[in-house]
Amino acid sequence: MATSKSSRAPGFRCVECGWSSVKWVGRCGECHAWGTVEEVGAPRVRTATTGRVEHPARPIADVPVEDAQAWSTGVSEFDRVLGGGIVPGSVVLVAGEPGIGKSTLLLDVAARAAAGRPVLYVSGEESAAQVRARAQRIGALADGLYLASETDLGTVLAHLEQRSPALVVVDSVQTLASAEVDGAAGNVSQVREVAGALIQHAKAKGVAMLLVGHVTKEGSIAGPRMLEHLVDVVVQFDGDRQSRLRLVRAVKNRYGPTDEVGCFDLTDTGIHGLEDPSGLFLSSRHITVPGTCATVTLEGRRPLVTEIQALVAPSQIPTPRRASVGLDSSRVSMIMAVLDRRAGAPVGNADTYVSTVGGVRITEPSSDLAVALAIASAVMDRALPHQLLALGEVGLSGEVRPAVGVSRRLTEAARLGFTTALVPAGALDGGAAPAGMEVVEVSDVRAAIREVERRGATSEVGSP
Repeated sequence: MATSKSSRAPGFRCVECGWSSVKWVGRCGECHAWGTVEEVGAPRVRTATTGRVEHPARPIADVPVEDAQAWSTGVSEFDRVLGGGIVPGSVVLVAGEPGIGKSTLLLDVAARAAAGRPVLYVSGEESAAQVRARAQRIGALADGLYLASETDLGTVLAHLEQRSPALVVVDSVQTLASAEVDGAAGNVSQVREVAGALIQHAKAKGVAMLLVGHVTKEGSIAGPRMLEHLVDVVVQFDGDRQSRLRLVRAVKNRYGPTDEVGCFDLTDTGIHGLEDPSGLFLSSRHITVPGTCATVTLEGRRPLVTEIQALVAPSQIPTPRRASVGLDSSRVSMIMAVLDRRAGAPVGNADTYVSTVGGVRITEPSSDLAVALAIASAVMDRALPHQLLALGEVGLSGEVRPAVGVSRRLTEAARLGFTTALVPAGALDGGAAPAGMEVVEVSDVRAAIREVERRGATSEVGSP
């Protein structure tokens, strides 16, 4: 006898992409996400009854905007990323790798905010004594800052009702669990329930919330993808463990731009904002050696002057070594091929090492010309002029293409004392160069190399 469709056992469905299966699997067969396949029951038709309107709709022009005014966190670099500060009722998700400095930064923000309003810091990973010890180490002790070490969602909501804080820091959202939902803390259902309850409380009470989020091995935020859609702001922490520099980027921001970057210095005494981080990416400017060239990159809308170093040595093996640190290795290889083919630089049979100064990672193509000049300087063993920088994208035919934000880049370079800049032809677009800086337009790599040779590049090597 055939089994009717209604009597079949319930199937399983991926909560991320909707892929269905007749049996449970640990990994979705469509989006390949782990732990997102859940059992679904028989389909039911649900209808919502008419409710009572407590706050009637009114013209949009009559809605007051005072309740949505952002207030400063006391950390200027964090305010820059958020778009001016924290908006009451907003939910900010701060994600990053373990040990990158998320908890240290948010504890500092909580202590500064507690100077004028009550703040609750909820730690699901550390005890209250451990958080207090870190707060004492970084100087983040404040009378208005309350600590709670909890992992139960219901208890955390009770703390919120008892203290009525203006700002809540939850470290982290993956460590909280609800007794109403099956499964361990951190799975998809628990993260969805915890985030939904916290966001609902934030919107209803006008409480600003900072949620710490874990990341997976691939670098994405752990939990359901809808978590990033529910929150108002998503902030990503970046940085090399071997470097003190930390970059904070806004991936999503409903209250400000998403192209701002905050720079921080992580030390033993805490994490501090860097108003002028360009000095971290420059070596000693009184030393003149071959193979160095400065450029200006844009991190969001902030220009950063960085230095690129190159070393070219005769190879002792049939296949020359190619190593790069802080740069895209495939792009460096492409620039070397352009130098060999279009500019006649003999780099094909030599070991080449290219690196950035200060541990910064450059991803935009505007640094191509600086990489090319640094390698050419190392090949000729002749140092470039001391106060010269270069910017522009290099094409496969050797042409130098324009970069965005040239005026902002040159203004920052002139502030740091650079007097000469090699830029692509037409980069200024009729604008004036910064005071005290000579801007030279070049059309291709060969013309850029001829220009630095004409300006008296020297073969004298300074003593390090």
